[in-house]
Amino acid sequence: MSTDWILLVLAGLLETAWPVGLQRSQGFSRLWPSVWTAAAIIASVGLLGLAMRTLPAGTAYAVWAGIGVAGTALLDIVVLGQPFSWSRGAFIALILIGVMGLKAQTSPA
Repeated sequence: MSTDWILLVLAGLLETAWPVGLQRSQGFSRLWPSVWTAAAIIASVGLLGLAMRTLPAGTAYAVWAGIGVAGTALLDIVVLGQPFSWSRGAFIALILIGVMGLKAQTSPA
């Protein structure tokens, strides 16, 4: 896996962190969750930009967003206590399958 793919995965993981921080900040009324949220947003977008040096924009953005969406949905269940359902799990799996498919179809940088 190239460095840019690693940066993209890290950016996607940070993309999952800031929505949780946003909820914990309670509308930016709590200082430290607000600071964490802002830092995660900046770092996530910054790493995405670095990854796009060699990766196609559409693929990079779709993978970043897919990791963010699936990861946030999982964190919503695990950290924030939302109920799990098999259909929800199946749709999260479909997102992750799409992300892996895009990775597999992208030529090496």
